[in-house]
Amino acid sequence: MKVGLFFGSYNPIHVGHLIIANHLAEHSDLDQVWFVVTPHSPFKKKSSLLDNYQRLEMVYRATEAYTKLRPSDIEFHLPQPNYTINTLVYLQEKYPNHDFALIMGEDNLKSFHKWKNFEGILEHHHVYVYPRISKGPIETPFHKHKKVHFIDAPVMEISSTAIRKSIKEGKNVRPMLPEPVWAYLDEMNFYK
Repeated sequence: MKVGLFFGSYNPIHVGHLIIANHLAEHSDLDQVWFVVTPHSPFKKKSSLLDNYQRLEMVYRATEAYTKLRPSDIEFHLPQPNYTINTLVYLQEKYPNHDFALIMGEDNLKSFHKWKNFEGILEHHHVYVYPRISKGPIETPFHKHKKVHFIDAPVMEISSTAIRKSIKEGKNVRPMLPEPVWAYLDEMNFYK
């Protein structure tokens, strides 16, 4: 089975995440897409993150109705901070019959050369890149790499940061969230 790993803090997960993941599950050679909820990215401040299990619960609720999408808490059980290479090694040992690939936005490809052991990632895994609107050219040394695949997915410009800010300001963000996620956020009074 070929599994795409879509890493993120999902603080909160929104319809943009679902659209991209579902597009990859339906229009690429991936059999499933796993939303890997990251406990703490080495590149993000931890203070604005909801509890790990609250974010996992949102991803679970968002993906429940999709057979090819599933939540993953795999990084909750690995040493912090998490590095993608360590997660990939662990997953490959745990699921030897799965072929794991990375899913990332085109903007992340710009800094991919700064990732811990990015060469090892490319040696053993494919990378699926979805388009993002970004400032400046995105030309990278990875554009011609045989394991980097550019996917013609819809461009999503919805951000979790903007959603949190809007909630704090009392704005209606309901259309940007999967209905079960909106209901959970509203019930729990998150980000207010």
